[in-house]
Amino acid sequence: MDLRIFTEPQQGATYDDLLAVAQETERLGFDAFFRSDHYLHMSGDGLPGPSDAWTTLAGLARETSTIRLGTLMTSATFRHPGVLAIQVAQVDQMSGGRVELGLGAGWFEGEHAAYGIPFLDTRERFDRYAEQLEIVTGLWATPEGERYSFAGEHYTLTDSPALPKPAQAKPPVLVGGLGKRRTPELAARYADEFNLPFVDLDTTRAQFARVREACGAIDRDPATLTWSNALVVCVGVDEAEIARRAAAIGREVDELRANGLAGTPSEVVDRLGQFAEAGSQRAYLQMLDLGDLDHLRLIAAEVLPHV
Repeated sequence: MDLRIFTEPQQGATYDDLLAVAQETERLGFDAFFRSDHYLHMSGDGLPGPSDAWTTLAGLARETSTIRLGTLMTSATFRHPGVLAIQVAQVDQMSGGRVELGLGAGWFEGEHAAYGIPFLDTRERFDRYAEQLEIVTGLWATPEGERYSFAGEHYTLTDSPALPKPAQAKPPVLVGGLGKRRTPELAARYADEFNLPFVDLDTTRAQFARVREACGAIDRDPATLTWSNALVVCVGVDEAEIARRAAAIGREVDELRANGLAGTPSEVVDRLGQFAEAGSQRAYLQMLDLGDLDHLRLIAAEVLPHV
């Protein structure tokens, strides 16, 4: 199973904090460094304030050399799809072809209110999200020298040169979530990877099955998708260290053991094995205490070699 590091900098992190984690992630041999794309904290005071995901990733693209870089998830409410396609392509060029785009419909109403971003009802957000997936992937797929046009209910593009091109033929696109109909349909049509955020094994099995069924409906081989989970991680060499790390992120050990990847390294390896048996090929380890680089080193030494 691939292990990737996933951060939530809206909870309180500077660019330098993220750079330190990303560079240590690379040095220790993890597959990728991902970050959320949020503008408002969910708990605590959020100091020193939010950072923009694609601005951050542009910086990290120039200060790392091997790890993959991406978002879980960029909200479709934040950017026009034409602008987003340009941003991601440019950061992909800056990284030498290491970028991945996690794109979602958006859900956190509070951050929209706080920063003056329109927040529409669920149906319209998903309608716009579907058009964004079509446009972003369509712009990248348009051969150089040709033009791209799109006429949808919410977005219209006319004779776009569809430039710049990413360094990769197509940056991988991640779709995720628990919707029972439209989410699986969009994943089957547009995603290179399907991701589930912070769910248990039974939910993982059920939602993966829905996406496989949606793939079958359009004659797509489900094996062409990568299947993944995002899970909060809290690892310690003993109960005292586990409890200390849980307290640092405001969580209870028993709850983390039930709902995430928590415990000793061997416990976490076993838990990852259960998700692998449920069909997951990749885990995004949500690191909430970005100052605790020893946590990252422990996982690299005692978990990474065994999965």
